[in-house]
Amino acid sequence: MVDYKIKTNDSFTEKVGELVCMLEHSREVTLHDISQLNQSELDCLPHDSSNSIGSLLLHIASIEFVHQVISFEERDLTKDEYLKWGPALEIGDKAREVIRNHSIDYYLDELSRVRENTLTYLKSKKDSWLFEENKWGNGVPYNNYYLWFHVMEDEINHRGQIRTIKRLLRHK
Repeated sequence: MVDYKIKTNDSFTEKVGELVCMLEHSREVTLHDISQLNQSELDCLPHDSSNSIGSLLLHIASIEFVHQVISFEERDLTKDEYLKWGPALEIGDKAREVIRNHSIDYYLDELSRVRENTLTYLKSKKDSWLFEENKWGNGVPYNNYYLWFHVMEDEINHRGQIRTIKRLLRHK
């Protein structure tokens, strides 16, 4: 049963626990929306320049992975990491070409694996970490709280796209 309350979790500090609660709720809703999709539905491209549901799911996982690297490891992606995640990060022509022919279990496993790492990292962080600031290469400041808000925001945004594609599939 879905719990419609933001609360902390004893495994985390107060603010980090609230963030985890929001991340987990967002993920729970996403998983509910996709759990019954078959490979054909996951690969469907409503038009030539759209993204498949599968691509969007890997994009959600890739954004979370990149934010792990930036916020927890304080570095950029390696070449090998970019080779793995690049098409999903960019969700364009390359993603349409290579992200296909996977079952729902493949996407669920990727989302789960990345999330498990996030939760492991977050257990080691104190609330003050959320407010630690850094700057992008162009000098624009950000803090860790914003990075993880963006992970959630991005998932919710792409879940809306997934719902739109599912509606289109029902009318085919």
